[in-house]
Amino acid sequence: MSLRLRPFGLGDEQEALAAHRALHEDGFTFLLGYTAGMAWPDWILDVERTRTGVDIPPDRVRAAFLAAEVDGALVGRVSVRFELNEYLAREGGHVGYGVLPAHRRQGYATEMLRQAIELAHQEGLERLLVICDEDNIGSVIVIERCGGAFDGSAISDEGMVIRRYWI
Repeated sequence: MSLRLRPFGLGDEQEALAAHRALHEDGFTFLLGYTAGMAWPDWILDVERTRTGVDIPPDRVRAAFLAAEVDGALVGRVSVRFELNEYLAREGGHVGYGVLPAHRRQGYATEMLRQAIELAHQEGLERLLVICDEDNIGSVIVIERCGGAFDGSAISDEGMVIRRYWI
């Protein structure tokens, strides 16, 4: 598969913001930390600070936020958190990912999670917590394909049933 994870860049602005707006309507935040009207270079700088762990707010952890690209097209994004705070340990986990609707059911989510696991291992993490909504059957399948061992269900702060897995 030709999917690759890479940092977002200045040239991604239009495509990434379009994805962010489209998925926001479905209740999914595509660009973590982005707020309406934010200058794109400022968001890129914030993502880089988060990756290095320099000058990040106390409620955030060091993490990589990466674009998923296939043949030059943005197909999704992945976030790999290199540590867990209280919220992430309860309902966020080490890895979060999203595939744009036009690119779903092509194996991209599985490859994105596989590469995210590899990156986390390179950063020294041995076990990863991955969480999805109970009714997100696609994510359940992806996580289990990537070796996820079901650890139980819980209720999120928003009252949703979530499934917790360790990889």
